[in-house]
Amino acid sequence: MTSTPLLQELTGWGPTRDTLHLYCQAVGAVPRALAPSRPNWWHISLKVQANGLVTDQMPRPNGSSFWLRMDLDRHAVLFETDASSSVLVSLTETQTGIEFGSQLLRQLSDLGIEGDFSRGRFENSDRRQYDAAHAERFFNVVSRIDAILKKHRTRLGGSVGPVQLWPHGFDLAFEWFGSRTETSMENGELKEFPSQLNLGFSPGSDQMEPYFYSNPWPFEADTLLRQKLPAGASWHTDGWQGTIFPYAELVNDPAAETRLLDYAQTVFEICSPTLIS
Repeated sequence: MTSTPLLQELTGWGPTRDTLHLYCQAVGAVPRALAPSRPNWWHISLKVQANGLVTDQMPRPNGSSFWLRMDLDRHAVLFETDASSSVLVSLTETQTGIEFGSQLLRQLSDLGIEGDFSRGRFENSDRRQYDAAHAERFFNVVSRIDAILKKHRTRLGGSVGPVQLWPHGFDLAFEWFGSRTETSMENGELKEFPSQLNLGFSPGSDQMEPYFYSNPWPFEADTLLRQKLPAGASWHTDGWQGTIFPYAELVNDPAAETRLLDYAQTVFEICSPTLIS
């Protein structure tokens, strides 16, 4: 009897990946408009749970709350409350982003849920493709990675954010915050931000295979680029600065979890001293 590897191959699923990414942006437009604000835009993300990708809770006009769940077993977006669950829109109907998002918001309107939704995030007129088996495999992979990221998160001291899937980037990640502060422009305003080190997983794109990343901000190149990383990982400075660990390095590897945790811990030990005041 053979066991399922911890991390399975993610190949040949580009059209389904792109469809899920676009549909996540449509779902994410709802908490962006309606969820109570949280630091660092955490309220707009989706969380990996046993039954799907889930938004934060949002208020209803009657004073109760609801949330949305992208169920990749039933292949549908569900409207959920403490007392009920109902399907809003199917993921398998190969709709365009415009059609999917419009149907989702129309169904919410029928339930009395209205808001100033950012439609530009899903207004794409390309006909989508969706393979249920590929979607299920992705959810299996991202669920296992979510558990590993949470394991690493619990062993870090200091301030840490939640592990979350970001609709705009379609990556799963969390941040550790250092005590050093830096100034940066945001929406034309100079603001102070804490230093930070993320750890995440990107399912890739047509131009790039899936990968893990762990990137400090600010990035002290003179100090960091001299440091040695675990086998398979490397420093990345083309477009963004940090470290990269190809997903393919861990596919079908019985030691995948140990290697991923070692990568995360090594990067933390290298980078965290530069993020402390």
